[in-house]
Amino acid sequence: MAAGALGPCPSDSPQEFPYPPPNSPPAGGVPPAIDLVLGATAGCLACFLTNPLEVVKTRLQLQGELQPPGTYPRPYRGVLRAAVAVCRADGLRGLQKGLAAGLLYQGLMNGVRFYCYSHAEDAGWTGYPGGTVAAGAVAGAVGAIVGSPAYLVKTHLQAQTLSTMAVGHQHNHEWFRKGSWAAVLAGGMVSGVAVAVTMTPFDVISTRLYNQPVDADGTGKLYRGFLDCILQISSKEGLLGLYKGIGAVYLRLGPHTVLSLFFWDKLRNMVQH
Repeated sequence: MAAGALGPCPSDSPQEFPYPPPNSPPAGGVPPAIDLVLGATAGCLACFLTNPLEVVKTRLQLQGELQPPGTYPRPYRGVLRAAVAVCRADGLRGLQKGLAAGLLYQGLMNGVRFYCYSHAEDAGWTGYPGGTVAAGAVAGAVGAIVGSPAYLVKTHLQAQTLSTMAVGHQHNHEWFRKGSWAAVLAGGMVSGVAVAVTMTPFDVISTRLYNQPVDADGTGKLYRGFLDCILQISSKEGLLGLYKGIGAVYLRLGPHTVLSLFFWDKLRNMVQH
């Protein structure tokens, strides 16, 4: 066969690889720290809306535990009738039992899960065959392990009800009762998500303004003021530039809020007594 009839030799250029090289930038372009906050926020919002179904699911799953069918009372029959039964026994608030623990669980699990998966994307692991499935499985497993203690608390609280409607073991504890530090911790970590999303841009701007070099008369050399700083960061670094360090902001806010409330409460009690 003539040489001219031969097909072209395969190219060694990286553009023809079936998947991107390991060092290629992530397609989404979102840093892992931001994915952590976004994942935690999304999980908490979904939890708030679906927690009533989680309560109903828990009661139905515990009903008739280790008993043959037809040998036990069934206070909960189907999703809708079970929801009505919960309301009659515990009031409308009963449908949101275990909400604080559920928010903590979803925030931890989803935040860690999206954070790990985003890291896998940055490392280029998802570009390999089967890499997306493997990264998702590992990220999900790590998130589940981190969130498992909060899930335990959530299940205990959602199972608690009146003795006439009780199914499964009744632990009868109030880990998230009013005024408990467990409730404060959960509230602080959940509210920290909203605060971090809202305040990080202002934190970034203040850091840039305070840290910029100044000329002889004290005028900043990089930014003319607040609005100019916003515009320059947005145009040169993108909108995500306003959220640099959001992971550190969130991780600081939760403990800071809890410790502030703890010390305030202790000092207030000292003054009163």
